[in-house]
Amino acid sequence: MQSFREINENFSWENVMKKYDWNPEEKFNMAHEACDRFANDPKRVAIYYEDEHGKKEIWTFKKLKEKSDQMANLLRSYGVKKGDRVAGLLGKDMELYLTVLATWKIGAIYVPLFTAFGPEALSHRMSDCDCKILVTNKEQAEKLDGVAVSVQNIVIDDGFAGGLNFWEFLDTFSKDHVTEPTQLTDPSTIQYTSGSTGLPKGATWGHKIMLSIYPYQKHAMGTESNDRLYGGADPGWSFGLIQCTFAPLSMGASVLIYKGKFDVEKTYQLLENYKITSFAFAPTAYRAMMAAGSELVQKYRLQVKKFSSAGEPLNAEVVRFFKQNFGKEIYDHYGATELGMIINNYNSTDMEVKPGSMGFPSPGYNVKLVDEGGNPVNQGEAGEIAVDRTAFPFFFLGYWNNPEKTEEKMKKNWMVSGDVAVEDENGYFWFQGRADDVISSAGYRIGPFEVESSLIEHPAVQEVAVVGKPDQVKGEIVKAFVVLKEAYKHKASEEFGNELSLFVKERLSKHEYPREVEFIEDLPKTQSGKIQRFRLREMAKEMN
Repeated sequence: MQSFREINENFSWENVMKKYDWNPEEKFNMAHEACDRFANDPKRVAIYYEDEHGKKEIWTFKKLKEKSDQMANLLRSYGVKKGDRVAGLLGKDMELYLTVLATWKIGAIYVPLFTAFGPEALSHRMSDCDCKILVTNKEQAEKLDGVAVSVQNIVIDDGFAGGLNFWEFLDTFSKDHVTEPTQLTDPSTIQYTSGSTGLPKGATWGHKIMLSIYPYQKHAMGTESNDRLYGGADPGWSFGLIQCTFAPLSMGASVLIYKGKFDVEKTYQLLENYKITSFAFAPTAYRAMMAAGSELVQKYRLQVKKFSSAGEPLNAEVVRFFKQNFGKEIYDHYGATELGMIINNYNSTDMEVKPGSMGFPSPGYNVKLVDEGGNPVNQGEAGEIAVDRTAFPFFFLGYWNNPEKTEEKMKKNWMVSGDVAVEDENGYFWFQGRADDVISSAGYRIGPFEVESSLIEHPAVQEVAVVGKPDQVKGEIVKAFVVLKEAYKHKASEEFGNELSLFVKERLSKHEYPREVEFIEDLPKTQSGKIQRFRLREMAKEMN
């Protein structure tokens, strides 16, 4: 196993480009690299599929190519051509994954949509990018009844010409299709940001994202061609679509797609039954697995060698639980919709994992922490995470039809993330919070994550979010919103809140502990599971 320093020193994008079937300097299409290149081997498995009703399927790369070629011809019959936008509004359905590949094969642009979106959210996204086709089901299509959006629906559980169902209709189309020889900078996907403030913006990716993600997939996730990877993220979001599905497929690995609600014991069953070697999920799932205890882990014979987490910072206690029970830490990863996965801990290395740390910048990327003027800060100082937009791996093509918002994200040669971090003397990055989440109290800048990580260590705490509450004397004070575990909910009181404050004060410092603790049933979150701290700040202001 290499050291991170060795990987970083030996890294070159020229070598990465040789990993792909087509010469990226001439042409590059995500569908070809994630599917078609491996279809010559009729037995090579791309996808293991299972749903909550027990239905199981095995999809080889050959079958995936044939069906996605048919889907491309189906979409062409609806008038889809290069540059058109095709939206997918389904859960973890095979029809969705075929739609994604088919859209890319045509050279059209795929628009992921999340099934928890309501009519207004869906209408905004499809209208904003002028979607031509929506592939969905009856349940989701009903949300758009009476909504003024000009889009043609393909409803997979509806009847098609001649009374055929979707799969019968698909089989009426030819398996012969020539994939569009797109370029690295041709748009492939419009991923709308989760929009915790303001209207969501359509982050547009070039086909280059499949190439740019290679150092993350290879070294942070540690993906190898013989891996079986299970990633729980929804394909309506970038991590589920790319890192959990099409990026590992582009490396020849197999992926498990499970269509069903998250359940800890079911997750262990899937890991055992499918001999999963690489597992990726959000911190919420890992916390639930820890809460279920060590005894449950011992019931299963697991082969997982790589654990990856992304979406929000991972608390140190969870990392320790997995080290103790699986013999392996969870490797925390950081990324942004517009920038990719840029700061990580690396499964493929022998690096020391420091619980709570984001790790090191991705090989091949120029990542810095910058001040408000776009100037790199000194080591040990807090700065906004930024990526060099003039460097090769930059794949972001701007927000769809929104040059003003695109420009707001640029500072000199940098594109900024909106997240604040600190780099320590050993080069490890430590997440401090969103730029607008950092708490300023009596001259101190306090990152909420460190306080949250301390609170989550308390055995009574299930989840926690920390925000700044306006204060006449200090400017802001630290306020914690706490969700207690079921067995401790009866303890919710001012006295117990004081106990939790003291718990943090004894572990951090006198200026960082929460001066107020409020117990709530659930934390407000976006559809992708991210905590909406702006709503908590509003609640804190109302109580002032």
